[in-house]
Amino acid sequence: MINLIEQGSNTAKSGFNNEDDVINKFNNWENDVIAQDWLRTMNYSIQGIEYVKANKIKGSFKADIQLQISIAVKLKKLLDVQNLQVKLVSNAVGFNQVDKRWVDKYVELWNIPNDVTKVLKYFTGEIKPYIANTKDSRRMFMNEFSNDEQEVVINFIKASQALIVSDILKGRGQFAAEWMLVMLKIKDQNYQWVLKPMNFCLNLFGNGKVYITKQGSIRIGNITVQRKGGDAGRKTANMLQFKINPCLLFNY
Repeated sequence: MINLIEQGSNTAKSGFNNEDDVINKFNNWENDVIAQDWLRTMNYSIQGIEYVKANKIKGSFKADIQLQISIAVKLKKLLDVQNLQVKLVSNAVGFNQVDKRWVDKYVELWNIPNDVTKVLKYFTGEIKPYIANTKDSRRMFMNEFSNDEQEVVINFIKASQALIVSDILKGRGQFAAEWMLVMLKIKDQNYQWVLKPMNFCLNLFGNGKVYITKQGSIRIGNITVQRKGGDAGRKTANMLQFKINPCLLFNY
């Protein structure tokens, strides 16, 4: 297991149960040393800040919290707005879902061609397997497709890699995430945190080889693409899911 302390992470004794705890710390920034550390990490001078107002972002957006930060620079007041994505994790080697949707929703986002769409629907189980004796009677794994079918999927992802990675991690529009804050709590240890710009996260998680794993899933750098599964057998188990290990950020 990674020794997170040696990797330069910071610790927090106070509890973090959800985004509200992070919001409260930002709103109490004048008295909260951890919130001050977060602001410094975001390249703010504490002495120049007039106020910080944090609010939860409602709806299905990549950012969880929006910060309004008023700064005084040469007698002028400037208002910065920063969108944060918060990951609360309890396992340094675990995985965290960053996006899940029906295949057709991704078709709309990325203009996925029909041949790739069909393979992805077999992969998630939205369409039942067309071959006998699959490892899972509900769906097909990527290594159960023909070489040609595997190739069209991999080639499409490679051609659209930057867009795919940006959409599933950062999002689009006014609530696109600009920072990722990871809070790690392992059993009785103190909380540890790391805060990184989203552009750094896009590069770390998504800038790598696109390939099919031995288990039959898809990898895009450090992102795993798989059938959602679970959901007590409901249809939503057949959605496409993207996962990362947020704690990789503690290595940098």
